[in-house]
Amino acid sequence: MSMATSTDTQSPAPHVADSHDLIRVQGARENNLKDVSVEIPKRRLTVFTGVSGSGKSSLVFGTIAAESQRLINETYSAFVQGFMPTLARPEVDVLDGLTTAIIVDQERMGANSRSTVGTVTDANAMLRILFSRLGQPHIGSAQAFSFNVASISGAGAVTLERGGKSMKERREFSITGGMCPRCEGMGSVTDIDLTQLYDDSKSLNEGALTIPGYSMDGWYGRIFSGCGFFDPDKPIKKFTKKELNDLLHKEPTKIKVEGINLTYEGLIPKIQKSMLSKDVDSLQPHIRAFVERAVTFTACPECGGTRLSEAARSSKINGINIADACAMQINDLAAWVRGLDDPSVAPLLAKLQHTLDSFVAIGLGYLSLERPSGTLSGGEAQRTKMIRHLGSSLTDVTYVFDEPTIGLHPHDIQRMNDLLLRLRDKGNTVLVVEHKPEMIAIADHVVDLGPRAGTAGGEVVFEGTVDGLRASATMTGRHLDDRASLKPSVRTSSGALEVRGAGAHNLQNVDVDIPLGVLVVVTGVAGSGKSSLIHGSVSGRDGVVSIDQGAIRGSRRSNPATYTGLLDPIRKAFAKANGVKPALFSANSEGACPTCNGAGVIYTDLAMMAGVATICEECEGKRFQASVLEYHFGGRDISEVLAMSVTEAEEFFGAGEARTPAAHAILDRLADVGLGYISLGQPLTTLSGGERQRLKLATQMAGKGGVYILDEPTTGLHLADVEQLLGLLDRLVDSGKSVIVIEHHQAVMAHADWIIDLGPGAGHDGGRIVFEGTPADLVAARSTLTGEHLAAYVGTSD
Repeated sequence: MSMATSTDTQSPAPHVADSHDLIRVQGARENNLKDVSVEIPKRRLTVFTGVSGSGKSSLVFGTIAAESQRLINETYSAFVQGFMPTLARPEVDVLDGLTTAIIVDQERMGANSRSTVGTVTDANAMLRILFSRLGQPHIGSAQAFSFNVASISGAGAVTLERGGKSMKERREFSITGGMCPRCEGMGSVTDIDLTQLYDDSKSLNEGALTIPGYSMDGWYGRIFSGCGFFDPDKPIKKFTKKELNDLLHKEPTKIKVEGINLTYEGLIPKIQKSMLSKDVDSLQPHIRAFVERAVTFTACPECGGTRLSEAARSSKINGINIADACAMQINDLAAWVRGLDDPSVAPLLAKLQHTLDSFVAIGLGYLSLERPSGTLSGGEAQRTKMIRHLGSSLTDVTYVFDEPTIGLHPHDIQRMNDLLLRLRDKGNTVLVVEHKPEMIAIADHVVDLGPRAGTAGGEVVFEGTVDGLRASATMTGRHLDDRASLKPSVRTSSGALEVRGAGAHNLQNVDVDIPLGVLVVVTGVAGSGKSSLIHGSVSGRDGVVSIDQGAIRGSRRSNPATYTGLLDPIRKAFAKANGVKPALFSANSEGACPTCNGAGVIYTDLAMMAGVATICEECEGKRFQASVLEYHFGGRDISEVLAMSVTEAEEFFGAGEARTPAAHAILDRLADVGLGYISLGQPLTTLSGGERQRLKLATQMAGKGGVYILDEPTTGLHLADVEQLLGLLDRLVDSGKSVIVIEHHQAVMAHADWIIDLGPGAGHDGGRIVFEGTPADLVAARSTLTGEHLAAYVGTSD
């Protein structure tokens, strides 16, 4: 008894389970990481900083999050794992203390033309059930309100086996879907300009077809020549009505050409299947240019662009049908749902209400559920993915965010900070890759990578508190309190680009003159109408070059040399110097190593286990045949040239016997946008988001355009890199170009010659111009949210 009493008076020893309060990483070597070891506190908010390309994403996404996901996948049976993406174990010695990772990245939502904000967040699914239960008149189950389900009915005989006998019975079935039969749930119908498909003064054999990929030399030529529906030597304008109909509209028909069974199909159905069924943004550039030239998309006259059948639109709750509900701004829809009260669907209403309120809380109340998900910006897509995690009862989870402030006005960043702190305070570990000082300031722990980018980075240069970072001598520490000052004088415009009556999305009949020959910054809170104004009314004009946030599409075979067109002059220079064909110097063509087909590695598929990539023994990872590597140019072989960094290559092709002006010009532009450290043959898949956007900028800078539109070029840029970007924008303007930047970064605003501020709010509370003038006038007036934040940033005092 006395023993028991004495134990009670002593303080209990900490439980062994409470000692696991760190995520330990030792010896991480993914991509450019150099044996990195860090200890990250759990249930805290840790921010990872460092210049673009220093290894932040490799550590957070490529190592910690990737291993957590791989370990979770391994808990499933081998059968289930066979259906899941296989993940290789990251290059790391020890990973300890991991918890379940939920990744909220910047990847754009799938650009599927059927995907909308409502479908990706399950809000549509809940609305469909709601209308199938409460809608009057009642038209069917939830799928009767889905624009992805077509109505089908049929009847016929079925054979059944019963008691050892075969019996035939007549069966009927019908499915009631909500898809509009005219546009097949796409919301728009296409009208094709026939003059863009062919030149009717020529015959097919004379090359009348102007559709990319439809040449008479390949299979299409055989099919058109051997189908017998028309004469391939007759000019198209002399075709009879039937012949022209067969060329353009004929349904798929089996034919035999030179003893081979083939299918002939008219040009228009073929184009609709191969090009128009895909999202325009996902097409290759030359095919996209053709589609934009030849095809006009108009709202479906039958459903008015709602994608839904007449029956689905006829069923209403309190006078509102499902199309009206999806077209409402989400904060208005949330108010409408709040007004519904029916005990039979109470749990559904509560869940729907929570989802819609989460949209509003996260600052996306200005969207509508019918908005195609492919049109969301990177920041909007990331916040849409956050919706399902807000209000989750899970704790002790690791949330991993990739620059959650992208696309956010300084006014909105405060709201995002509150959300991240709320996730942390529920007992979760929050890891954030970020550059903005406003978000770094709320960190409990900071890990700074560097010292520079690419091969000069990959090390931890600081670990500790924000105050410690500020006092440190690292590049992030030195630039953390940087404040751009307003320019003492601004340039004078040389003219103006007129926009009249702009009404795209939420714009309210906007008239504005955008000055030319200067640096113009278009700003405003997220959802105020910036992109609608610039992309809707300025992009697409003659001489306008638009560089957006869209991801670069490229496989692991694509690299900066192939993407920028740099490889062409290099191949030609090698070929000329050695008297051989240029194709030999392509790892995707004749010069490829036959063992690995020019990939440099051999991939072994191990079913549900992660595949193994081993360096090809034949070419030792150089990707080329040994005979090709015997050809030299300027004393280097092609594999050595592709291993060079942009800076080295710029020197190599700039002078001496290897002087190649065409290659040097492209390398100059790559160095100009701050990509001097990346190697020419580095796979595009290993580049960070900021690096990819700057690669696009370097490629487009060669354009003949006089007006450049940049959509948030500071995305993924470190504070130190923003300075370099401003220098580049100045050089563009000084060379006689006009530059229009859609941007939230105060340093870019302060550097502008002219600011156009949209607002005052988002969605239908925005869409108006609230300020036009110089940054100094905006700061002096402080009449808008942007003015207030910019004044605070540049530190003006009244």
